[in-house]
Amino acid sequence: MWRKASVAALLALAVGYFYHGSPELPEQILQYITLPDLQSSSQSPNSLEQVISAAWETLITLPTRQWSKVAVGVNACVDVVVSGVGLLQALAVDPGSGLDHEVLRSKEDLREAFIHYMERGAAAERFFSDKEVFQRIARAAAEYPSAKLYVGGNAALIGQKLATYPDVMVLLCGPVGPKLHEMLDEQIVVPPESLQETDEYHLILEYKAGEQWGSTQAPQANRFIFSHDVSNGEMSSLETFVASLEEFQPDLVVLSGLHMMEGQGRELWEDRLKEAVAAISDIRRDIPIHLELASMTDKDYMNSIVQEQVLPIVSSIGLNEQELLFLSQAGDGPHADLTSWKGIPEVGRVTDILLWILEQHGRSDPSSEADLTRIHFHTLAYHILATVDGYWGNQVAAVTAGARVASSQACGLQSVDVSKVELKAPLEFDSSHSEPQEKLSLDPAEPVTVWRRGNVTFHLTPVLVCKQPLRTVGLGDAISAEGLVYSELKTQQPF
Repeated sequence: MWRKASVAALLALAVGYFYHGSPELPEQILQYITLPDLQSSSQSPNSLEQVISAAWETLITLPTRQWSKVAVGVNACVDVVVSGVGLLQALAVDPGSGLDHEVLRSKEDLREAFIHYMERGAAAERFFSDKEVFQRIARAAAEYPSAKLYVGGNAALIGQKLATYPDVMVLLCGPVGPKLHEMLDEQIVVPPESLQETDEYHLILEYKAGEQWGSTQAPQANRFIFSHDVSNGEMSSLETFVASLEEFQPDLVVLSGLHMMEGQGRELWEDRLKEAVAAISDIRRDIPIHLELASMTDKDYMNSIVQEQVLPIVSSIGLNEQELLFLSQAGDGPHADLTSWKGIPEVGRVTDILLWILEQHGRSDPSSEADLTRIHFHTLAYHILATVDGYWGNQVAAVTAGARVASSQACGLQSVDVSKVELKAPLEFDSSHSEPQEKLSLDPAEPVTVWRRGNVTFHLTPVLVCKQPLRTVGLGDAISAEGLVYSELKTQQPF
């Protein structure tokens, strides 16, 4: 501290000396001399975060032609977020040793699986097979003093985000019970066929970094999710969803929930996936379909979605770094030998996989019969929108709008507070992990880097990462929703 004070004093004396001989000089000198910042650099108006945030605001403009009606389906539920240790104690469960279970059948299974993941600080999601026991646990969770209830399910969360735009009418199809219906935005239309007598609850058991239960201590904060969700697991609302489109007449369809079928077992998902593809194929071809992917673990199931069934009949997808790598592993694509990303995913590798998807399963080849022309990729530090040339417009605004909502919503805010976020994206990166390779850089004053590979254009923008995130559940859904709101379909030809 005394060094800073000494430097400040010497600079003050020097400026005073020059001022005595030339009064106009200090203003010139101060263009080049900055006194030591005695406060946090994050407060500086010239911080990279401040520059990027200000630049976003000038770049984010709504497209000329906006969506007026968006139909969203088909997974919806009520998320109950509660202290995991607190709930298990309320259920009179004692701590013990951990053990993973693929399916939970009792409170004891729940305790063992929760401890197994808590001691690793890892996230997990499991199906609870006993309906009556699950309902008792769900009731206890909902009545727990600090429990919080939220709209849950990718479709419902995307619908909620879209409904914040007053000019967009939203249709939501999914298993909507009385509690969820009460929590939904008034602007969301739910067809009567989607209403059911009881809600589907997903219980999210959170734990904090360093939290202890018995001999178990969590190395980092995370959550354990479980449910007895048969309606979403079977995508039982899909046919209702497709049937309701004729009357609603949407200009965009958003589909999610395919990942829920994975837990039903191969015999069930094979047949149900064929039925789902048949239903989706009934949607008019001039209506673009966005598919929101989510975490999966069965490579055969992912391969069925990618190669044979769903991906070729949708025009846009949204996914994160784990889903992107798993998709490549399932289809033996680029960098499939990676077991996982180490730190921030390398931009070149990500771009290789995105290009491969659009070339192998999309319409980068004009003669292809596939409909896929757009991928919205998001990871913690940056987002990329990859589009086949000629189909989508306003993608600079779309990618920045997605990054802006990631920065604000994670901090529980309506707008970005630069003192609460930090830049983690690389300022220099390669366009590919292999040759030909182009060296690219990120300019904070113009924070969207654009490049092309073949007839695919990539737009990358950094995320201003929230230093102390309050809620990350549903962040991917909000990112995709914002990206779609600001996207414009350039052609009216059938997909």
